[in-house]
Amino acid sequence: MRRFIPKSLLGQVTLAIALTLFLVQGVNGYLGWRIEKQRVETALVNTLSLRLVASQRLREAGPLTVELQPGPRPALDESRRESRRGPRRGGRRFAGTDFTRADIFATLAGDRPLPELEQRLAETLRDNGREFEDIRLVERAVADDPVAQRFLERLARRRGLTERDLPRTIAIAGVRQDDGWDVVRAPVYRPHEHFGPVFPLARAALLTLLLSFVLWLVLRRITGPLAKLTRQTEEFARNPGKGRPMDEAGPEDVRRLIAAHNAMEARIGAMLDEKDVMLGAIGHDLKTPLAALRVRVEGVIDEVARARMVDSIEDITQTLDEILALARVGKSDAPPERTDLAALAAGVVEEFEDTGESVALEAARVVAPVHLTWLKRGLRNLVSNALRYGGDARVVVTTEGWEAVLRVEDNGPGIPEDRIADMMEPFTRGEASRNRATGGAGLGLTLARAVAEQHGGRLVLANRPEGGLVAELRLPL
Repeated sequence: MRRFIPKSLLGQVTLAIALTLFLVQGVNGYLGWRIEKQRVETALVNTLSLRLVASQRLREAGPLTVELQPGPRPALDESRRESRRGPRRGGRRFAGTDFTRADIFATLAGDRPLPELEQRLAETLRDNGREFEDIRLVERAVADDPVAQRFLERLARRRGLTERDLPRTIAIAGVRQDDGWDVVRAPVYRPHEHFGPVFPLARAALLTLLLSFVLWLVLRRITGPLAKLTRQTEEFARNPGKGRPMDEAGPEDVRRLIAAHNAMEARIGAMLDEKDVMLGAIGHDLKTPLAALRVRVEGVIDEVARARMVDSIEDITQTLDEILALARVGKSDAPPERTDLAALAAGVVEEFEDTGESVALEAARVVAPVHLTWLKRGLRNLVSNALRYGGDARVVVTTEGWEAVLRVEDNGPGIPEDRIADMMEPFTRGEASRNRATGGAGLGLTLARAVAEQHGGRLVLANRPEGGLVAELRLPL
């Protein structure tokens, strides 16, 4: 279920509002359809009850004879007006429909009973004083009822209706009284009869799509700059100080956020540049006197003291080199090159094999865009750590998902679980002594992590179940 939920702010807000709109519109539409359905049913029940009450009065009033005289119609006096108000037995028509008197209530195979409306009709008739012994109410197709066809033909001629305007079914109601049935008919009109409750839901869906599209256009103006700001921040994390300032766009609040972000990037970039200048100056100012000191040390007569001095100078020089290398990671303007990582790992392994170290290689062909020199240095540091603490190393190049993995395994003592995160911090050593030969300067893992982050990846350290440590450079493909 979670995979169908959009991850972006634009998608989640649009989906939430669209679902709310559909729910509200759907409920309102369905309630409106129910109200309209109740209104039509009530009108049908009232029409049938009125005609059944009138049919009883027409039947009780007896036959009426109407004498037609030629010539102009005289003005109707009051007595003749009363006669006009009385029933006309000859046609047995009232309110635009027919009623009949029958011995039985004839039903057809295609008739559909309407029990709920039948019960409502019975209650309405009793409320209006119409007594009866039995009641029936069915719905019938007009094509199956000749009486309904004649009625609808007269209705169409009188109102100028076409065949498409006429209902397809008719309600037939009958009540039994005095060993006979009074039968009346009324057309059945259904709102949206072909769709039922689906029609308001479909209308709600259409309105929701329209409103969601408009909402998406509005929200994109807000979330578009935010998405660009996210990409700008990710790019700045990979290459600080190399990106261009973003153009301010969107609402005022988003514009102010972009302006603040641009100012922050500019300040951080200036600080990083200042740091690089300072480190370069330190490296230059320290290496020159160290080189002079190295020359003067050669004049020391005591060989043991001279050797110790030379080792100290070399340690300081190497530490300076690592500090300067760490500061320069990610500062290259050259674009990454598509490189076969198996060949890269093989080159690093050969360097150690040439010095007699035990390093195994298991590599599959993986091509990825990388900064060749820096990735080599990061992998070299991991192999050096494995040899220093485990005595041997195994390099594996493979892929997992959308990541290229350069894995270095050893059989050493590993790292306590609570210190794994600390080991990637600068100047953190794996053993307590300050001997560079056994513990290094504490910058190897830090430099490897910086190389991985330069490529948008990560450095992962974990203890092996069978013993030893596994260090992985995971780079996105």
